[in-house]
Amino acid sequence: MVEMALILPLLVAIVIGTLEFGFVFDHHLTLEYATREGARSGAALANGGVGAPSCAGASDVDPKIIAAVQRVLTSPGSPIILDNVSEIHIYNSGDDGEELDVNVWRHSAGMGPVVDGVPLNFIEYSVAWPACGRNNTSANGGPQSIGVSLTYTYAWQTPISFLLGGTGLTMTDRTVMQLNPTN
Repeated sequence: MVEMALILPLLVAIVIGTLEFGFVFDHHLTLEYATREGARSGAALANGGVGAPSCAGASDVDPKIIAAVQRVLTSPGSPIILDNVSEIHIYNSGDDGEELDVNVWRHSAGMGPVVDGVPLNFIEYSVAWPACGRNNTSANGGPQSIGVSLTYTYAWQTPISFLLGGTGLTMTDRTVMQLNPTN
């Protein structure tokens, strides 16, 4: 009886910790998929989605990237709480993946632009890398790379929060892809 009383709290902590790790991992996989989908969309829509030098439709590029991210985050089975996504960055990626020119989108609960009939839950906060200025030609050093990153606050799902403290865990993920070249 005494041995059980000593071992039981440890076993419960291990089971709850394992369960919480599974929840964190599930959230992280969804965030990875969302940034990958956004970067894939951005790579395909290089230079405004049309060939150089025209940039007709370039104003729709970043909202389409955000819409791709949002579709993953709000898809059936997604564990993500959209209100906990604070920012999404669309950026010109340097050679080592650093964020050079960053377009910041912040959570706004349905106040963003409408893409394919669906209002975005993010609004454009700042623009440092216009869609029309994205180089996808093989001249001048080759195509640039586009990055999409997001910041998410994971809310603890189990009582382990009493041991770990705080209200959650800040998670970030990013994906970088080369812009689809035109020649």
